Amino acid sequence: MKEVLIWTDGACKGNPGAGGWGALLKYGRHTKEIYGGEPETTNNRMEIMAVIQALQLLKEPCLVHIYTDSQYVQKAMTEWLPGWKAKGWRNASKKPVKNADLWQQLDALCQQHQLQWHWVRGHAGDHGNERADALANLGVEQLQQQVQ
Repeated sequence: MKEVLIWTDGACKGNPGAGGWGALLKYGRHTKEIYGGEPETTNNRMEIMAVIQALQLLKEPCLVHIYTDSQYVQKAMTEWLPGWKAKGWRNASKKPVKNADLWQQLDALCQQHQLQWHWVRGHAGDHGNERADALANLGVEQLQQQVQ
């Protein structure tokens, strides 16, 4: 099984506001960078979207290490998701889970791979995280240039 390393990040100018997502993927000596943006979104949605976009690039089942500085994403995928699914996409307060559309999409993608989730402190010198952050900001910048 191929082993892929993925660093993801989201960015938002205003929350909600113009948002961007970015991901750095590494497989052996191969590296791929992706990014994009959405006009009216939240930082949390962009954090999730970065992982979705990265996983969609994988063409076969892989062992995937995902590095994120979002505790929201990391905890959702390692702790909260089974409960949300069991409760019909409702949280402990019985309210609808925020961003359920993206969580469901991410959950489906995760079923295709063996995933290991790693939380990294943002802006603390982790090269992959710093690059994913720069890519997410490129997504915002590109979006803002298209609007002008």
